[in-house]
Amino acid sequence: MENSDQPAADPVEVTQLLKRVSAGDSAAAGDLLPLIYQELRARAGAYFRGQPANHTLQPTALVHEAYLKLINASDSSWKSHAHFSAVAAMAMRQILTDHARKRVANQRAQQAREEVTCIPTPSNDSLVDVLAVDDALSKLSKLSPQQARLVELRFYGGLSMQELAEVLNTSLSSVEREWRKVRAWLLLELRESNA
Repeated sequence: MENSDQPAADPVEVTQLLKRVSAGDSAAAGDLLPLIYQELRARAGAYFRGQPANHTLQPTALVHEAYLKLINASDSSWKSHAHFSAVAAMAMRQILTDHARKRVANQRAQQAREEVTCIPTPSNDSLVDVLAVDDALSKLSKLSPQQARLVELRFYGGLSMQELAEVLNTSLSSVEREWRKVRAWLLLELRESNA
């Protein structure tokens, strides 16, 4: 059961545990989950806002699948709590996209896309087709991998502009400038995909 009164995890403590997990300390992985669970659950819950109650993938399952994927990754070396959050967002994106593609393949395409593949945007509660976003990000990654990563971290990771600057190792003004450009491009792509 969620506890919204639980204080946010201490980023320093989370970073220390992440470094221990990266070094192969399996006990640290057990200590880490309770500290970051509410954060991951809130992010996953945002993806499912407005979805039917009978959606076949639930936020808790998404959190657990993403966490296991991250903890068991052989090449994990997280720099910070924000870095881990960004990687978790990417893992959730991959899981959601794979799930949506499987659903679309098993049902009539248009009906399935309307029913199960929409997620809220980071700036408001409007819904966007996760497959359309994934297609746009794939296209963008060929044009500008850095901008694609920015969209992924902002859209799926829900990172603030300051956190983006930290994770991308650039200035806040550069992140804000790039976000304005890529956001306009993405909105155009999504409109075209819905036409």
